[in-house]
Amino acid sequence: MATIAIASDHAGVALKAELVDELKKLGHSPLDLGPSDTASVDYPDFAAKACAEVTAGRAALGVLICGTGIGMSITANKVHGIRAALCHTEFEARVTRLHNDANVLCLGSRVIGGALATEIMKVFLAGSFEGGRHAKRVEKITQLEAKR
Repeated sequence: MATIAIASDHAGVALKAELVDELKKLGHSPLDLGPSDTASVDYPDFAAKACAEVTAGRAALGVLICGTGIGMSITANKVHGIRAALCHTEFEARVTRLHNDANVLCLGSRVIGGALATEIMKVFLAGSFEGGRHAKRVEKITQLEAKR
């Protein structure tokens, strides 16, 4: 299976622990980049750590968790080579892998519960890029990113 980079902010610590356990059950190697407790932290610091692992190829995919998932998503999408998707449903997780070649999943611990987050993550991890007509769209995203 694969190495999966996973990180959160203080609001996502409990959900992150659940997802780390699930990753292990699925045979993946979770790379838990913190934090380990609920003391207040800044989500951009932890998003950056996980995204660096993905872009360096040390992790196949990333999972980021904060209260809403929005802050993690915004931050992750600032990193060159990252296509992060905030997902609330299994459908979104499936389609973002198929059509957007997303490599980071963002989740909101105050928005969805552990059972749904687990199912969303499982669908995201099982997905793969469909290519075809979607490849030119992802390439356009890459071209926009290169203009920074």
